Amino acid sequence: MKIKQILLVFVGVVAVSVVAVAAVLTPSSGVLSAPVFARASFVDPTDIRFTIGGHSHEVIKVNNAKETVMQQIVIAPGGHTGWHSHPGPGVVLVKAGVVTFYQVSGEGGECTRRTYSAGQAFFDGGPGHVQIARNEGSENNEVWVTYFDVPPGGAFRIDAPDPGNCSF
Repeated sequence: MKIKQILLVFVGVVAVSVVAVAAVLTPSSGVLSAPVFARASFVDPTDIRFTIGGHSHEVIKVNNAKETVMQQIVIAPGGHTGWHSHPGPGVVLVKAGVVTFYQVSGEGGECTRRTYSAGQAFFDGGPGHVQIARNEGSENNEVWVTYFDVPPGGAFRIDAPDPGNCSF
């Protein structure tokens, strides 16, 4: 009988923990569609390196990249992706509209805001960053994202709580 009581308490603690974590996450809003069009593993061991100049000089290295996922995301005016991160880096192509990308690096890091228009592309550094993509325009925006180094069969998006230091 004592084992049943311990198991019941354990299940209760896990349930409360799951609800508490879910309560602080920021779900998306106004995402009209987000289909995954392709998912594949590299046949040969593949290392990827990205060097990004501009606002800062950043080098992202991925050794023995896992799966690659391609997704289309359409967001209505006023909509957003919710705060999230990714297990690996990604390349984002803006096909239509304007997307405003807010990113926070590290705990308590500075909030950076960048706006991208149709025909532009940008890089998402992956781990160590939380971000939200917002449609602050008056028409739907459409982005295509290629996520690199996704765990085989695993999630390419990791929900995150609002870091609380972006003013929008």
